This record gives sequence, C-alpha cells and structure tokens, in this order.
Amino acid sequence: MDGDVAVGMKRGSDELNMYGSSPPMTANGSDNNKKQRLDESPPSRVLHIRKLPNEVSETEVIALGLPFGKVTNILMLKGKNQAFLELGTEEAAITMVNYYTAVTPQVRNTPVFIQYSNHKELKTDSALNQRAQAVLQAVSAVQDGSSPSSEPGVLDLAPPPSPVLRIIIDNMFYPVTLDVLQQIFSKFGTVMKIITFTKNNQFQALLQFSDPVNAQQAKLSLDGQNIYNSCCTLRIDFSKLVSLNVKYNNDKSRDYTRPDLPTGDEGSGNKDHNSLLGTPSGALASYSSGGGYSSSLSLSQGGGAINPLSAAAAAAAHAGRVALSGSGVSGVLLASNLNDEMVTPSSLFTLFGVYGDVQRVKILYNKKDSALIQLSDANQAQLAMSHLNGQKMFGKVMRVTLSKHQTVALPREGLDDQLLTKDFSGSPLHRFKKPGSKNFQNIFPPSATLHLSNIPEGVSEDDLRLLFSNVGASVKAFKFFQDHKMALIQMSAVEEAIQGLIEIHNYDMGANHHLKVSFSKSTI
Repeated sequence: MDGDVAVGMKRGSDELNMYGSSPPMTANGSDNNKKQRLDESPPSRVLHIRKLPNEVSETEVIALGLPFGKVTNILMLKGKNQAFLELGTEEAAITMVNYYTAVTPQVRNTPVFIQYSNHKELKTDSALNQRAQAVLQAVSAVQDGSSPSSEPGVLDLAPPPSPVLRIIIDNMFYPVTLDVLQQIFSKFGTVMKIITFTKNNQFQALLQFSDPVNAQQAKLSLDGQNIYNSCCTLRIDFSKLVSLNVKYNNDKSRDYTRPDLPTGDEGSGNKDHNSLLGTPSGALASYSSGGGYSSSLSLSQGGGAINPLSAAAAAAAHAGRVALSGSGVSGVLLASNLNDEMVTPSSLFTLFGVYGDVQRVKILYNKKDSALIQLSDANQAQLAMSHLNGQKMFGKVMRVTLSKHQTVALPREGLDDQLLTKDFSGSPLHRFKKPGSKNFQNIFPPSATLHLSNIPEGVSEDDLRLLFSNVGASVKAFKFFQDHKMALIQMSAVEEAIQGLIEIHNYDMGANHHLKVSFSKSTI
C-alpha cells in the first residue's frame, strides 16, 4: 500500500471530528515510524482513496474530484475497496485534499479516506482498465463541452440539453433556502437564476447555469446527495426550459444578473413557498473561504451531507442577524432583557418551541430577566436565535444569543429554586419529534398572523376571536379554511401575536381537541 498522508476523517455522531497534526489510523494500522514517513509524503496530483463501499462505480469516485478540476485518470482496485484518482494539476489535487480535510468525504453515505499518493502520475493498463477509461472519457467529454463516444454498458453522457436544472428535495426534514441552493450549485459554475416553489407538496426549484456543461457536471455530482445528514435528498433532472424569467429578487426567486429587480409583494405573491428566513437578496459567501466562518455549508461529495449546522441559520447569520461561532455550536441559548414579572419557563418553552424541541429552561436566580433555553441540537438553537432575537415579548425587546453552556443543569435534589428551572424533555408538545413532520416545512418568523389548527367542529369565528381578545390581543382579521378545522387570525401587531401564541397554543377546546398555534407567512 502507498505510504501516504491521510487526510480523510471519521465522522462522529453528529459533527466532524477535526484531527490535529497526527493522521488518523490507516486501514492496516499505524506506528510511529510509519507516521513519520506519512507526514513527509509530498503533494501529488494522484490521490489514493480507501475504504470505498462494495460495488462502488467509477462514476461515483470520479464525482469526488469533479468540482476541483479535470480528472485525467482513474484506477479502481475493487477487491481492496480502493481507487487511485489522477487530477489534471497538482494544484487541483491540493485543493481537493484541503477541502476534504475540513469536510468528511463520503460515498454512498460511507466515510472514505483520501490521501496523496507516492505516484506522480497514474499509469494504467488500458486493456485491464477499459471500463474505467470509457467512463473517464465520457466525463472528460462533458467537462470539455464535446460529445462523448458511448460504448455498450458504459455511462451514457449525451450532450447536456439545457443549462436549467429541475431540483426536487426529498425527505425535507429541515427547510432548504434559495441561498443554500446557490451555495451548493455555484461550486460547479456560475448560477444565473433560481426560482423556488412547492408542487405536489414537495419543495422544488429551477436553477439556471451560464453554461449547459456546468449543469451537466452539477447533475452528475449532486443527484442523489443529501444536503443534511440522512435527509433533504437532491433529485436532479434537466428542465425542458432553456431560460428562466425571474420578475422579483426575494427569498423565492433570484436573478443574479439583475440586482436591480424589485422584491415584489411577498405577502400576496408566490404563496407556494416561503423560505424560513426571508433573508435579503444576495447569495451566501463561501464559508470555506475563510470569511470568519467555518466550512459549515461545504458539500461532502459522494453520498455525503453538509455538516449539520443548519444552513438556514447560517443564511440568517450572513444576513447580519446573528453571529455563528463555528461548527461546535451549543444547543443552549441565553435570552436576556425579559420581563421578569411575566416570563415563566412555560412561556419560553412555548415560544422557543416554535423553532425546536425545548428540553430545559432555567430562569437565572440572581438575574430574573435572563434565562437559559436548551434545545435538541445546534440547528434548532440557531433557528430560534435567528427568528426571536430582537422580538418584543411581554413589552420588552428580547435579546437572544448563543450560550457558552452545553447543557442546562437541573437544581440539586431538595434545593428550592422557586420553580425557575423546568425539564421539558418528556413533553408531548414537542413539534419536531416525528421525522418528516409537516411542522418542519411550516416554520416562519414571528408575524402578526397566526395559523390555527385542530379546531373542533362547532367552534365559530366569534369563539376564536373572543379567545384571543381575552388574552389582550386586538384581532384585526379572521379567515377559516374550507373545512373549518384550520384558520388564520391576524392581530394588530407582532407582539400581540407572540403573546397570543404563548397563551393559546395547546388550549383545551373540549372533546380532546387542543388548539395548535403557529406563525403564518400569509396575511388576510
């Protein structure tokens, strides 16, 4: 086996484990002498890939290298679950190695190891490596923009029919924003336009590259990949359209060649889909380029996923609403400037529970206008922070930041903390406990309009208006959905809607019907 510098990394439970100067254990073990020899191996345009899953195809291995430049040769060692990949230049290989130092390379959801080879170029027996060479020829033809020659049984890559891709997101457990799509697809070329919408209850997008060849490369590399771990799977086809007509630059559509376009009336415009954030126009910066952020949005090729720090929250951070502190982010938030006469652990549980499953809440004993809120993970904490920081609750503007604490401690047994700490880990009111729940797709910023569901039969508009009026809300408008099991109710201010949600969510309407309340993207 090659004596190579190992840069591939094993993935921990939910995060990337960054190695220090010592390389990880190689497949056949390691010792000090070998470690020293490995560290001295110079860069090469030939890369050695190990721990590949069984039955992996040449195309999947080539896809690992495609975003970094031209792939000039490949040698598959299927019996050993290994491969050698030769890139056009040493610079491309260095870029690829550096990239996969920060992001775990994966093929078919299996972490693989990528390292420099001792070989400076790859010499292969064309007779023994015929299939791999045919696949490489087809891929190279696409990269060059020419028409490849097809052979029976080999990947058929016809000339790309259109620069426009149709993208469907399967298993959308976390919302996907327009900015996230731009970040992922721009690795393959210039993204000119994106339109997002919902069709057949699925989030979809049309994305136009400047060149059909870039669209072909993106489709080849990204089709079937997960944006986040084990969810948000990309299904990519060529669109029949050859150009997109974008009228507005907002969170549903964007023309990157026309920054002068109006934002349009988002409240009454395209109601098919609204992203989580409503972020201002402008794409995400490259998080792997050192702009003060970790590479949390870098795609892990070959069946991998983006490091599961929420890309939606990262988009909010880029919009200047919150500050990210890297991939080791805590799931605990610090809320301050609270109304200490009215706030309770339960009210914070209900409000922050709109954006994640709150596990514990602690109002600080010596500073009762501040509280720690622990959510299930860093994704949910980022989302809650991005939406709730700066919102008015019980008459005071709330400040929400990431806490240095990793968990919220419960009081010691027998210690009276005046009911300031509450454990909600077993609560039946968690909105996101069930994978694939529609709640994942219906998370919106606080708004004056609330969405009501689980309304029992016989409850009238007057009943619901009175219910909200009794908690101090001034109801401005109301609209039942057709079946009267759901409705929209609009307050005169966002603060009133926040208070209404806190007071009325899970209200017992009788006959085992508990009213469900969430923020709506619509206006009446």
